[in-house]
Amino acid sequence: MGMKSKIVLGAVVGLVVIGAASANGGDGGTGSADKGASASADKQPGGAKDAGADTADAADKAGQTEQKASQAEQFKAFVQENGTDQEKEAVSHVTKVQGADDQNDILDTADVYTDFTGGIMGEGTGPAKLIASAFADWKQSANGLVTVYDADGELLGNGQF
Repeated sequence: MGMKSKIVLGAVVGLVVIGAASANGGDGGTGSADKGASASADKQPGGAKDAGADTADAADKAGQTEQKASQAEQFKAFVQENGTDQEKEAVSHVTKVQGADDQNDILDTADVYTDFTGGIMGEGTGPAKLIASAFADWKQSANGLVTVYDADGELLGNGQF
């Protein structure tokens, strides 16, 4: 197989992977028609919304209040309820979690930032494994990778979830 054939084959495989990832990253079954219909009902002159919509809006706002907790706060709350003492201590150093909400079971990645210092040779390497393990208990994926970073953004450790 020639060099050009290998390059073309690699490009085709890459496009297939990107296509599969974008196809599975849909809107969760809520089509844009639903969004347009509710937006047009709100724009009706004279407040043409029905009484049931007001109660639905209040319920949605209550649900949003519960979900407004950051991913880091949700993760910490889960570990406080379900984790071991060592996991609780390690997770108390978490400052930020990114990527935990968007999952498609193809290439799921999440980043956990901590207040540890010193990079891979510092004090946070052991707790990073505990954090990755606790994260795997919190979120499950067919093909997920969680990466734990220190305060300077240096890699501390990673694990599958």
